[in-house]
Amino acid sequence: MHELGITRNIVAIVSEAANGRRVTRVTLQVGKLSGVMSEAIAFCFETVAEGTALDGASLEILEIEGRARCKSCGAEFAAPTLFAPCPCGSLLTERLQGEELNIKSMELMEAA
Repeated sequence: MHELGITRNIVAIVSEAANGRRVTRVTLQVGKLSGVMSEAIAFCFETVAEGTALDGASLEILEIEGRARCKSCGAEFAAPTLFAPCPCGSLLTERLQGEELNIKSMELMEAA
């Protein structure tokens, strides 16, 4: 389960960016084609955040649908899998979105 390691990295990155302030909310973008299980990150988050600046923070995960562009006909289309063909039948495609794993935002408590 590489999501545990990913969650540890997310907590470390956000903790560093918070610069000693308490984090109340974290929003992630996770592409459906990224190979990362959003549910596993959500499952690990509370335990990994314990004792850090993110302790008690809420986690919001925005799942990004896969999209691709056909290199043969130029059409853009929904890509539910990594190797989804274009509606024209071509397999020569370029993925446009769906592979993201981003920390979109974090909310901090006011400094005392």
